[in-house]
Amino acid sequence: MASEIMPGKTILEAMNTDLVCDAINVAMRELFLQIVYGRSQSAFSEGGLPIGAGLEDLGKGLRSVTASTYGTRLKGPRYLEVTEGYVLELALDANSEIIGYKFVHLGRMMDDIRKGVDANKALESATGTYGRFADAVKTIDPREE
Repeated sequence: MASEIMPGKTILEAMNTDLVCDAINVAMRELFLQIVYGRSQSAFSEGGLPIGAGLEDLGKGLRSVTASTYGTRLKGPRYLEVTEGYVLELALDANSEIIGYKFVHLGRMMDDIRKGVDANKALESATGTYGRFADAVKTIDPREE
C-alpha cells in the first residue's frame, strides 16, 4: 500500500500520510516498535523462538525476507515480493489499479523440491492468487511492464 501512496512525497509528508485505515496504522506502529526495541519473530510464535531464530524455524515454508514493493509516478506501484511470496503477475482493474496478484510461495516450493517432488509440480502447487485476481481486466509482469 505504501508503494501506491508514497511516490512524490517528502519524508515528512510520507510520515503523515493517512494509510487508509487504523488497522494498518496500528500494525505499522507495532512493527516499528518491535524493530526499535529489538523484538523478533518470537512475538508471533507460540512459546517464542530462541534468539537468532527466524521464520524458517517455525516451519510452514515461511522465509525471513523483507517484501519488495516500490512505486513511481510514471509506472505506478509494483509488487515484486510480498508476504505470500514471489509475485508473478499483478491483476489490474479498468482504471489500471492493482486488485490482486499471482504469486509463488518460494519456501513451500523449495520444501517440496527438497522432498523429491518434481520442480514443475512443486511450482504448480506453490502458486496461488491473492485479492480479486480472477476479476482482472489486465494482468502484467511487474518486472517487465
